[in-house]
Amino acid sequence: MDIDGDGHPDILSGSWPGELFLFRGTADHAFAAPEMLKDKTGEIINIGGGITEESNGRILIRGSAEFDRTANGRFVTYRGKRIESTAEKPISVTGTASVVSVADWDGDGDLDLIVGNINGEVYLVPNEGTPKAYAFGKEEALLSNGRPIRVSSRAGPCVADWDGDGDLDLLVGADDGSVSLYRNIGSKTSPRLAAPLRLVEASQARFGAQVSKEAQRGSRSKICVADWNGDGKPDLLVGDLAYLKPDRPEPTPEEKAKQDQIRKELEPLEKRYRELISKLSGPSRATTNEERDKVYEEMKQVTEKMQPLRSQLPRESETHGWVWLLVRK
Repeated sequence: MDIDGDGHPDILSGSWPGELFLFRGTADHAFAAPEMLKDKTGEIINIGGGITEESNGRILIRGSAEFDRTANGRFVTYRGKRIESTAEKPISVTGTASVVSVADWDGDGDLDLIVGNINGEVYLVPNEGTPKAYAFGKEEALLSNGRPIRVSSRAGPCVADWDGDGDLDLLVGADDGSVSLYRNIGSKTSPRLAAPLRLVEASQARFGAQVSKEAQRGSRSKICVADWNGDGKPDLLVGDLAYLKPDRPEPTPEEKAKQDQIRKELEPLEKRYRELISKLSGPSRATTNEERDKVYEEMKQVTEKMQPLRSQLPRESETHGWVWLLVRK
């Protein structure tokens, strides 16, 4: 897509922290360094991002932030603001897991943004500018049958004319591996989405020791619509996150005995690590910076003991990202 109308294709990507990254196409068919996309007021777009203070005193930042530790304390820098993380107000950082699809949603000739997030919601960020000078306005939740869209988690939207009637429909992947269709029963310039129709059921993905050695469809569906086989009907390409059991021989009795001994040694270390985590964020968390520093120091020591032990154990599973082709009948 060409979001700035300069004749060069651009790339727009979501991210785990939630900001949208624009890679501008250049005249030499390359791409410039990524930049965080901003709205018409100059604010970085991250739907649901920002700083909130929770009832327990914890400060939660949703977005791109950096931790640093000095002799004066622990700090987090977020959008140019440096905040100290203290025992009274500890800071945690997470993301909104944005996924973006770009399309002329309202048929006015410029490109709008359709953004999904970790809560399973989907938002329209309207382009209030022109095809050559975008100006993104305030996000608004997309409705299906009059209600805000909400899939299980990690909404992955894709905009396409799925039913071939000339207007744009919405397809949404979800954390459970499903894909749902929201048909546009309005018009090209005034979309209105119907109740969802499940195109792809949730996967039967397994985790940990239960995973299979055979490839199987996983979770976190991300969608692309294309006529893959050239028969005039749109097909689905669905990316996922999957777990696979490593293809290796079963351990010998001697190897199994050694692995069992290592797991036995790890057990009290892992238990202690969980206890230390609760001292940072749980109801019994440390109440002074000195106590927190002691917790961090012990966590470091426990981690240094766990790592060499864990390195001797075979992995129960490996992560994979498959792309599945689902041909339309």
